[in-house]
Amino acid sequence: MTAATILPLPVLPDAHGHFGKYGGMFVPETLMSALTELSDHYEKAKADPAFQKELDGLLHEYVGRPTPLYFAERWTEKLGGARIYLKREDLLHTGAHKINNALGQILLAKRLGKKRIIAETGAGQHG
Repeated sequence: MTAATILPLPVLPDAHGHFGKYGGMFVPETLMSALTELSDHYEKAKADPAFQKELDGLLHEYVGRPTPLYFAERWTEKLGGARIYLKREDLLHTGAHKINNALGQILLAKRLGKKRIIAETGAGQHG
């Protein structure tokens, strides 16, 4: 294949969630209605300031966001040049960033009236 025949893929999906000519969802047909419902509610929640406010509140009060920046003085001295800062994500309640996604999924499920949720929380600790 030459450079002339390679087609660039779009960075973002189209209006149907497809990336390029063949992109899309590859899921069992029995899940399609649930995924469509989820997608529709996600778009509405994303545009709702009340949803973002509730999520921001949980991230602040429960998770510990925003996390501080720490000036790494000795690294800065050793490496010379740029001032080096560390973003202290290790100080989050769960010690990882994955809680952000889990909380967003939980709030969305709550809006949908769902009683159970399975969210990826890291290192195979699904719950």
